[in-house]
Amino acid sequence: MNMTTSTTITTRTTMITTTASTLTSMIKTLTAGLALTLLVSCNPRLSNGLRRKDLHKDVEITTTMGVIVIRLSDSTPLHRNNFLSLVKKGYYDSLLFHRVIRNFMIQSGDPDSKYGHPGKPMSQGGSGGPGYTIPAEFRSTLFHQRGALGAARNNDDVNPTRASSGSQFYIVEGKRWTDAGLDSTEKFRLKGWKIPPYQRTVYKELGGSPHLDQQYTVFGEVVKGMEVVDSIAAVKTSGPPLDRPISDVRILKMRLVRRKIGLVK
Repeated sequence: MNMTTSTTITTRTTMITTTASTLTSMIKTLTAGLALTLLVSCNPRLSNGLRRKDLHKDVEITTTMGVIVIRLSDSTPLHRNNFLSLVKKGYYDSLLFHRVIRNFMIQSGDPDSKYGHPGKPMSQGGSGGPGYTIPAEFRSTLFHQRGALGAARNNDDVNPTRASSGSQFYIVEGKRWTDAGLDSTEKFRLKGWKIPPYQRTVYKELGGSPHLDQQYTVFGEVVKGMEVVDSIAAVKTSGPPLDRPISDVRILKMRLVRRKIGLVK
């Protein structure tokens, strides 16, 4: 074999090797792109920056008094999606539980509370928020049992449709009720709404705040950390009408977490 032939073979071999390497690189790029496309198609982006899989996640609330995990209801998609979107944006981070009433509920979500000062008034009843409201989503199967997550709102006189605050929420601590107490609540507070028998049993055995049923939207429940809710509800407050904790109780961080089957309150 002469020098010219050897050089030609070497050059062709190099070209083949280079071409193979280029093809391998192209295949890897195409494979990665296809995998990304499949991933995105399986978890498409929805409105408000959410992805489909976000709708099936729980929300972990880390507070200065412990961790609470809540699960949102698919029966109230407007409230669910809005809450998840705000959590992803970090909206609730550093906000206070600005209104606390023992044996009733703990309330947060007022953006003005982030830089609040102990002892000074905070808005309540849904007046502080992102500048919009959410249409009421009353569901007969969602009620104010102990651990229920509800949406705060302005009073009926300025809010006849009972639309919810865009951000303020409360978690029910509640108390146990008697049949006589539930009968009185139906007559004087619920304006004809009859509490279903199984819900009456829950109110008598576990507790809750039945006078809010069909008045305020329930859109989730606590699945872990009710002892933290009880601890927050027990702090010393200014008393009526603001019920502001004397010492700040703050949400340090909210985040979406993988749903764990079997969590209980």
